[in-house]
Amino acid sequence: MTVDPRAALDRLVAALEAHYAAVVSKSDDDDPAVDDAYDVLADAFEVYDDALGTVHGEATPFYLGEDDDDEDDDEDDDEDDEDDLDDDDLDGEPEVDEV
Repeated sequence: MTVDPRAALDRLVAALEAHYAAVVSKSDDDDPAVDDAYDVLADAFEVYDDALGTVHGEATPFYLGEDDDDEDDDEDDDEDDEDDLDDDDLDGEPEVDEV
């Protein structure tokens, strides 16, 4: 099913407005209304971008990153990899065991 890009754009604009309204009226830093509006906005953007590409062969210049939870996992993996390296491994010299 192909989504009409114009309808998807209208939905995206409405999602942007709803997200803004949620942000300016949030009760605290962990207001679930902001999280919900964020999710709706991200979904509306993806639908618009897909519709634009399908119908017109064009894309927006924006990229949605992965969820924060996934990024945290990747950062933890990178830190673990760094912990596995010795200082000797970083200088490019092979280790020589003394006898």
